[in-house]
Amino acid sequence: MLSVLCNRTYRHLFTAQIIALVGTGLATVALGLLAYDLAGANAGSVLGTALGIKMVAYVAIAPAVGAVADRLPRRVLMVGADLIRAGVALTLPFVHQVWQVYVLIFLLQAASAAFTPTFQAVIPDVLPAERDYTQALSLSRLAYDLESLFSPALAAALLSLITYNWLFIGTVFGFLGSAALVVSAVVPKPVAASAPSDGTVYAKATRGTRLFFATPQLRALLALNLAVAAASAMVTVNSVVYVRDQLARSATDVSLALGAYGAGSMIVALLLPRLLDRVADRTVMLRGAMVLTLVFTTLGTITVSGSGAWRWPALLVTWAAFGAACSMVLTPTGRLIRRAAPPEERTSAFAAQFSLSHSCWLLTYPLAGWLGAVAGLQSAVVALGAIALAASLLAVRLWPSRDGMSVEHEHTDLPDGHPHLVGASRIPAGWRHSHDRRAGADGLHAG
Repeated sequence: MLSVLCNRTYRHLFTAQIIALVGTGLATVALGLLAYDLAGANAGSVLGTALGIKMVAYVAIAPAVGAVADRLPRRVLMVGADLIRAGVALTLPFVHQVWQVYVLIFLLQAASAAFTPTFQAVIPDVLPAERDYTQALSLSRLAYDLESLFSPALAAALLSLITYNWLFIGTVFGFLGSAALVVSAVVPKPVAASAPSDGTVYAKATRGTRLFFATPQLRALLALNLAVAAASAMVTVNSVVYVRDQLARSATDVSLALGAYGAGSMIVALLLPRLLDRVADRTVMLRGAMVLTLVFTTLGTITVSGSGAWRWPALLVTWAAFGAACSMVLTPTGRLIRRAAPPEERTSAFAAQFSLSHSCWLLTYPLAGWLGAVAGLQSAVVALGAIALAASLLAVRLWPSRDGMSVEHEHTDLPDGHPHLVGASRIPAGWRHSHDRRAGADGLHAG
């Protein structure tokens, strides 16, 4: 898997991603402490609102970035986003009002919504071979999971020496380091569009979303995003409730529970590159979604059981299973988008995935918290488990087992409003591109 790091451009970009993730992790810890200083007992409300603002920024800004991405060099866009994030982090230690936190969080996450889809669209051009790209996706998944374990530990060690405000300075250095590495990388130029681009800003902003709704595999991906969001929201929002309230364990065990989720995700990310050489993306992703529904059943059993020492190890296994199943769905997602979008549309497609997937979390995060608090954890398990099951079954129905997407074809222009069928996919008029039979070609292919 590490062989892809021999590619200098990818090595620099991947290192930039890691440094930025560590900086973001430090900022997350510092932000919680800042919220407590500003709001005291209402710090949870402040953080919940900040999380909602983060999701709104992701959902709203990413499509807008897709609309202007073809006008800006990708390196300039990524470096600019990093500099904005560094500037925001530099000002966070000096805020004195809660509303200032909200404004700065929106700016920070808006810049992230510009950086991440652009970064994701660059990697397929840097690593055109599908095996290399699959390894890069697994490394990216590992980076996210390791950051969730490493950043809190690093923050705890630093807080024994410095005050939390200095953690924001670490965030600043993280984003500046990311910008420097992006500058040092030779970022490939995007492929020029072979057909006239949509005229209006709105049309450009919705281009990626229209591609999602026009392609069976990507419509299925929308449903899979919802299934993953239901599971991850249950883990993120209610881990502390299970550990502290249901099981009466220590605060340290909350970290162990979240670590179990990350460990399950990492194990699958390590195994997937070889597995995906032999098994279709469709099989892996849909089975991962169905596993999520089974894990919800196990969680329901733990929830209704009033006592028993077995519940703690069972919860750890359940959280690890959630992480593994989510990784089965999330890790191959980039391969699916890479095949479904022509090269000139990749930034728009990744921006649409970024926006639409976070729309799912915008729904499931508050649902998990509200149901758990008002109606009880069992109601939250039933509701989110039902969402995961319905979304998984919908994905199976939407993603044809034999879609004919690997054959060579060219889409011809038709009058507006008249999409046409090629294989099993309805492609909007104006997108002209070809797909070849070779494994790993940038065409629409079921995997």
